[in-house]
Amino acid sequence: MSPFLLTRTLPADATDAALRADVLSGLTAQPKTLPPKWFYDAHGSELFEEITRLAEYYPTRAEREILIARADDIAAASGAKTLVELGSGSSEKTRHLLDALPELHTYVPVDVSESALAGAAEALLAERPGLSVHALVADFTHALELPDSPGPRLVAFLGGTLGNLLPEERAEFLASVRGRLSPGDALLLGTDLVKDEATLVAAYDDAAGVTAAFDKNVLTVVNRELGADFPPDDFEHVALWDPHNEWIEMRLRARRALTVKIRELDLVVQFEEGEELRTEISAKFREDKVREELAAAGLRLDQWWTDTAGRFALSLATAH
Repeated sequence: MSPFLLTRTLPADATDAALRADVLSGLTAQPKTLPPKWFYDAHGSELFEEITRLAEYYPTRAEREILIARADDIAAASGAKTLVELGSGSSEKTRHLLDALPELHTYVPVDVSESALAGAAEALLAERPGLSVHALVADFTHALELPDSPGPRLVAFLGGTLGNLLPEERAEFLASVRGRLSPGDALLLGTDLVKDEATLVAAYDDAAGVTAAFDKNVLTVVNRELGADFPPDDFEHVALWDPHNEWIEMRLRARRALTVKIRELDLVVQFEEGEELRTEISAKFREDKVREELAAAGLRLDQWWTDTAGRFALSLATAH
C-alpha cells in the first residue's frame, strides 16, 4: 500500500452541523453547557499547547514520563503491528510508542482535523520511511470503522481525554472500543488521577491566565462560525473541584446580565448576572474505578503504570 492514505468518514459539513446542534441544545438547556471540543480551532490549539508547558499543568509531563519509562513494557505486552490513536492531533507523544514497537507495520491516527492528520503524517513518514500511515478523518466518539491492518492492534487513547466524557458517555465509548477489538488487541488508556484540590484547581486556572483565554475561546469560535455576539470580556473563567463526582468543572460566569444573539441559529440567549456556562468536565480517576469501568465494557485491566509522583496513569486492557 501507499505509505500514506487518508480516509474521510465525516461529511464535509459535519463539523458545522455538529457545532450548530451542540450550541442550540447546550444554550437552551438549564444549566447552559458547551462541549470542550469547540475550544480547539487553530488559536485554541495553540493556547492548549501553551497550557501543556505551564508549571501548574502536570498531566502532559506526567504522561510523557510514563510513556518514556514504559514504552518498552507497553510494546512487549501488546506486540502491536498496528497502532491506532484516537484524537491523535500532532502525534507528538506517539513517537515514544512508535520507537518502541519493532514489529509495527501501520499507524492509524484518528482526528477530526484533516490538516492536523496530514501534517503529522508528513513529519512521521519523513522520520520513519518504512512506516505505513492510514489516517482517518473521524469523530472517535461515534461509531468508528477501522481499516484492515495487521494484528495485533493497540488502540491508544491518551491525554486523559476520557475524563471529558460524562459517565454514560464513557460507558458508551469504552463499549464501542471493545466492539472493535479482536482477540489479541489491546487498549492503552491515559487517565488523570484524583489528588488534592489545590493541585487540581491550579492546573485548570493558572496564574498567567492562559487557561482562562482558552476557556473563553469557545465564545470566539461561536461568534465567528455562527454569527454570535458573545462579549468574551464579560465572562469570567471559573475552575471548580466537584468532590462528589471527582471531576473538575470549567465554567464561564457572566459578569453582568447579558443578551446574546446567535444569528445563524436565529437564537437569543439570556444570561443573568453570575449565571454560569459549563464548558468542560475533567474527571479524575482511581485504579479501582478505571478497572470497574473497563470491566463493564468487557475489558480486563492487565497493566497499570503511573509516573513517579502518582499523578497520572496509563493502563493496558484487553478484551475478555
